[in-house]
Amino acid sequence: MADIIKLDGTRPLDFDRETVEQAYDRWAPVYDLVFGGVFSKGRKAAIAATNKIGGRVLEVGVGTGISLPLYAPHLRIFGTDISELMLEKAKKRVDELGLKNVEGLAVMDAENLEFPDDSFDVVMAQYVVTAVPNPEKALDEFARVLRPGGELIILTRVSADAGMRRFIEQRLQPVVRPLGFRTAEFAWSRYAQWLAGARGMELAERRLVPPLGHFSLVRFRKIDVAAAA
Repeated sequence: MADIIKLDGTRPLDFDRETVEQAYDRWAPVYDLVFGGVFSKGRKAAIAATNKIGGRVLEVGVGTGISLPLYAPHLRIFGTDISELMLEKAKKRVDELGLKNVEGLAVMDAENLEFPDDSFDVVMAQYVVTAVPNPEKALDEFARVLRPGGELIILTRVSADAGMRRFIEQRLQPVVRPLGFRTAEFAWSRYAQWLAGARGMELAERRLVPPLGHFSLVRFRKIDVAAAA
């Protein structure tokens, strides 16, 4: 049975993190209803890619656990989220469905993961990168806990670099920020810049997923630097 772990000794959340936590606490009762169907195709594609890799999987931003029943039973899954209310729903789902491959669920900051280096074969982050205060720090953490040869799989919104869509996204950003996400700060150039500075990471795949063609499934692979030397 998966237990929810409230980690002690973590540093206090700053205002931005509190905003995100509070936003997703508010989303918890209706998250599956609002986002379950909308993001289902992207979610299934990301988990299909994960199932092909196998091994031990960390899902950052596991939320209500809507993805957990989709993982192959031979995988070992650990889920983290900033919202304890979300995780309570995830635990209920794990218990009701008897998901014995779920090792645990923990309240955890995506930017400060409480795992040793090289702990997971796959790190999955669905719609998380645009919701954390310091996205590059979170991506660095995902890469750190990933084993060489493993993959970081993210589902993410990719905003426009220019044009009318960028103008609209910039105007929407103050409106959606209290809801726990952003619209205008995540053009592909930002991900490419992170990748260029991330030691031992390479792009394995990038493809558009629904809805509206504004979202992408991206797979980064961690290179075994020592073996390649």
